[in-house]
Amino acid sequence: MKKRIGIVFGTRPDAIKMAPVILELRKHPDEFIPVAISTGQHRQMLDQVLQVFDVRADIELDLMRHNQTLNGLTRRILEAMDTLLAENPLDCLLVQGDTTTAFGAALAAFYRKVPVAHVEAGLRSHDIYQPWPEEVNRRLAAVVTQLHFAPTPLAAENLLMEAIPAQDVVTTGNTIVDAVHKLLEMQSIEHPLPEGVPDDGSPLVLMTSHRRESWGGELENICDAILELVEGFPHIRVIYPVHLNPNVTSTVEAKLSNCDRIHLIPPVDYFQFLSLLRRCYLVLTDSGGVQEEAPIFHKPVLVLRKVTERPEASLLGMAKIVGTSREAIVREASRLLSNEYAYRAMAAGECPYGDGRAAARIATALSRWLDGERPLLHDSEQFQDAGSSQQVSIGSDESVEQVVEVIGDELAGQAEGRGDGVC
Repeated sequence: MKKRIGIVFGTRPDAIKMAPVILELRKHPDEFIPVAISTGQHRQMLDQVLQVFDVRADIELDLMRHNQTLNGLTRRILEAMDTLLAENPLDCLLVQGDTTTAFGAALAAFYRKVPVAHVEAGLRSHDIYQPWPEEVNRRLAAVVTQLHFAPTPLAAENLLMEAIPAQDVVTTGNTIVDAVHKLLEMQSIEHPLPEGVPDDGSPLVLMTSHRRESWGGELENICDAILELVEGFPHIRVIYPVHLNPNVTSTVEAKLSNCDRIHLIPPVDYFQFLSLLRRCYLVLTDSGGVQEEAPIFHKPVLVLRKVTERPEASLLGMAKIVGTSREAIVREASRLLSNEYAYRAMAAGECPYGDGRAAARIATALSRWLDGERPLLHDSEQFQDAGSSQQVSIGSDESVEQVVEVIGDELAGQAEGRGDGVC
């Protein structure tokens, strides 16, 4: 009998990461009836993403409100999902990540005794306020989840440490890698530089910072670091798509407006952002998603946060957590902008977040789970990242000389293709 599988999403990252899963389930019409459900948490940003992937929402809840609160949004999601589940029986509900949509929908499904499967399960910062509220959203979603799709072995280990039964945890890779591979095949991320940014061959530093934890003095420190970098490296250009939240724009515009070689641009769509990510030389970000996407293109990342729930790239030396200290940001960015060997050490290596086959693993495991088969995936079928103990020991805190001595010419050779490479 065909199984009705609900796939719920609300934000643009949700939709991007769930699109490969929906497309994969469609390939098995004899097994699955996928039902795509949009809460509309980021309504305006969803439509373009869904159109490019040829995905449409079967059910639109349209729950977003102007100046909505987390409490209000959570209440609306619970009520709307309860009605939906009462009127549309499902064999399983798939939720994604750490959004309020994921948590609220999972809880509503639990109340209706609909099994929940969690895509991108097991990410943990171990600090409930960083990131806020995402860390708590994903922890609470895990409590009512029956099938956990962990993107990496480290995420799977986090779940096992929380006493989740091993038989209910599958390591799939992250579906964002599937999505980016698909967009590359479709040639959907080839875009010119934004208006006002000269295409003069200058090394581009791509900057994003918008998280609540950084508002105020922390964001001021970040802006001061950007000013110092541009003064110290007059050949670079900084591109900063500025979030529209007034807490961000007021600080950024006061600090960085009308500064030569610093280009403050409006938020760009996802495909334009990937184009910038592919073309840039270095990434400075506080975004969790960008930490996953940058290694796909072999771009070194400086993480503008004190902790991260996605430490795999940092453990492999492909990213470094620098926080929001002006001195630390300037020091680490200067090292990468002035030392080719340091740059190559971070730019080389395999993407630790996925191999483009996450959605296929999810569909296979889901099919076996619904049929009562075990194991859901054999060890050889699960995603294994590049984070062996030997590789993790080569970290960003070691000297460049040590790194080069260990990896030598092989590293340099891998780095030569960093501009266009994907994991």
